[in-house]
Amino acid sequence: MIFLMPQWRDFMLDRLMEPTRDLLSRLLDLMPVSGRLDVRCHFGAPWRIEKPQAGARDMPYHILLSGTAVVEDAQGASATMQAGDIVLFASGGAHTLHDGSGEPPVVAEKRLDNGLTIETNDDGGGGRAEVLCGRFLLPAVPPRLLRDSLPARLIVRSAPDGQRVPERLTRLIALMRDEALEAGPGSESLVNHLSGALFALTLRYASATDAPPRGLLAAARHPRLQPAIDAMFAAPGDPWTLPALAALCHMSRATFARHFDEAIGRSAADVLTEIRMTLAGRMLAQGSEPVAEIGEAVGYQSDAAFQRMFKRLVGMTPAQWRVAAGA
Repeated sequence: MIFLMPQWRDFMLDRLMEPTRDLLSRLLDLMPVSGRLDVRCHFGAPWRIEKPQAGARDMPYHILLSGTAVVEDAQGASATMQAGDIVLFASGGAHTLHDGSGEPPVVAEKRLDNGLTIETNDDGGGGRAEVLCGRFLLPAVPPRLLRDSLPARLIVRSAPDGQRVPERLTRLIALMRDEALEAGPGSESLVNHLSGALFALTLRYASATDAPPRGLLAAARHPRLQPAIDAMFAAPGDPWTLPALAALCHMSRATFARHFDEAIGRSAADVLTEIRMTLAGRMLAQGSEPVAEIGEAVGYQSDAAFQRMFKRLVGMTPAQWRVAAGA
């Protein structure tokens, strides 16, 4: 018998009692993402933004408010952005945004205005561009479950295939732009909160991009798998077997395994393990329960087995993760 802290007992009871929910809501509930606006840029060509490899919990993003831009990753793959486009680097990889002219950029200057950093190159005489540069911030959980559901670089277009971008995303970007431009009292905090909402909407509309979500989010296109995924999220500590998950979807074991692998690119056992390790990482970071109790809560009767699996997926022991998450 294990006894969890009230916050985690309630969290897991809620998972057991909740109705069917979409995968994006489940992911964001398990690992809520916040946001931070780092800099508001006003450039005249030639200009260039260089971003190094991001931190372990950061996903850099850029919103092109006006003008055009070329975005390149560290491997040299490039794409052109139009006003209203959003680019997200889920892998956190190094990248560059520039005007595309190939000319050396005009030196930019930075200043602070009500907590917001503003960068300008007033001497730039070419086409103007406005860019909001920020980061989506992952909580203290192993990020694999979310990162593996997204391409390394995700661009959400303002007008995919000639269609209009969803109005609520347009309104959100406009509100972020207005707050960043006005830089009034509380703007820094408000824009950061809006960045968190931007993450959810970016993923919602990612299916209209040139690189739609993969991994777990791709399962949204396969409703027959939903009962199994619901079960894994609702009760990750239960002793799920492949036949039991297949039965929930009214499939044979072999049919279920084939459909799951084709839809998500990983086995059901792998996804269940990632859900368990994500929840365990959050419990380790936010609570004080013994490691063995957390392991049992997420489905491991053997403390040694839990420790081995956690280190294999996360790269450190549960105790090391707890210390690092609290740093």
